[in-house]
Amino acid sequence: MRIAGAVVVSATLALSAVACGGDDDKGGSGGGDEVTIGFMGDLTGENSGLVIPPKQGAQLAIDQYNATNPKVKIKLKTYDSQGKAEQATTQAQGAVKEDKIVGLIGPAFSGESESVDPILEEAKIPSVSPSATSIELAEKGRKFWHRVVADDAVQSAGAANFLVNSGAKKLYLVSDNQAYGKGLTDAIAKAAGAKSVETKSDAVDDKATDYSSTVNKINQYKPDAVYFGGYYAVAGRLFKQLREGGYKGKMMSGDGSVAAGLIEGAGEANAKGALLSCGCLIDASGKTNAKAKKFADDYKAKYNSEVAIYSTEGFDAATAFIEAIKAGKTKPEEINEFLKTEDFQGVGKQIKFDAKGELAAQDIFIYEVQGNKIVLLGNSGEAKATS
Repeated sequence: MRIAGAVVVSATLALSAVACGGDDDKGGSGGGDEVTIGFMGDLTGENSGLVIPPKQGAQLAIDQYNATNPKVKIKLKTYDSQGKAEQATTQAQGAVKEDKIVGLIGPAFSGESESVDPILEEAKIPSVSPSATSIELAEKGRKFWHRVVADDAVQSAGAANFLVNSGAKKLYLVSDNQAYGKGLTDAIAKAAGAKSVETKSDAVDDKATDYSSTVNKINQYKPDAVYFGGYYAVAGRLFKQLREGGYKGKMMSGDGSVAAGLIEGAGEANAKGALLSCGCLIDASGKTNAKAKKFADDYKAKYNSEVAIYSTEGFDAATAFIEAIKAGKTKPEEINEFLKTEDFQGVGKQIKFDAKGELAAQDIFIYEVQGNKIVLLGNSGEAKATS
């Protein structure tokens, strides 16, 4: 299906209300009339604009479920990791031992997932990440791990296909040298190389602010496109310096940059025409399915903002747990077994997990910065850039 439409990404999204802890300290091990599900991710750090939307999507799903006055209600307890693996590790241990969570939505990022997932696996607590895309996360043989977004291998193939279709012959890849960013650019280099695209790579320090060395290398190489793997805070700085340094070619990044912060960091003029690939589907108009439109309307009514990156994935991840609890599965291992059997149309995609915990069906979508908006161009195999 060809999909088109505009997604307004609120510049004030990162200032939305964020709960950094649960409503109370009461645990929920699954033995009473309330269970506790956790949500973990960067809720106040520099990349929180990627995590607040899925948190809000998850909260909406749980609020709507609790409003039906079910036999077993759900409390969502949030854990603000700020995207730091060491912080996430400590919080995960507390979530398991003290808060007695029966499941976790997240962690949001791949780096923190690498640290937290073994803790959840040992404790036999199921998790469903709305946004962690590292390829390696599915290769550990874990039985309690799931995600509702395509991995970087799928994203890289989609992005490479789109760039080739757009006429790119030379591609420069830049990463932040972190788990997610480096994994994504390495995969794109491989996928692009298989399509006879010439590539070069470099890495930048995500804590630095001056990327002139990399900008000079890019200008000397004269690529048709630059692809950055990492998060929007760095992407914004890099894209700004690229344009100010005279680079005229295409600039593209991945799901970690689908946020208003990219435009704010680069400046609207510098961000113009920037392209983004993502396994997330932001469909406020409901062109993909009727549920998407209702979800977008409900989300806007609750949060006074448009659906954004991973809003739908947060809602669908929460719904995967809700369906298990509705079926009477309130213990962690029972919920995990139920997740293996699920097959339902989410507000974004069909939710059905394979043996590794991946979605059975995976798609990548392309977005473009137009003014202060991030516009959905369509599936990576069909999308066409406008500039």
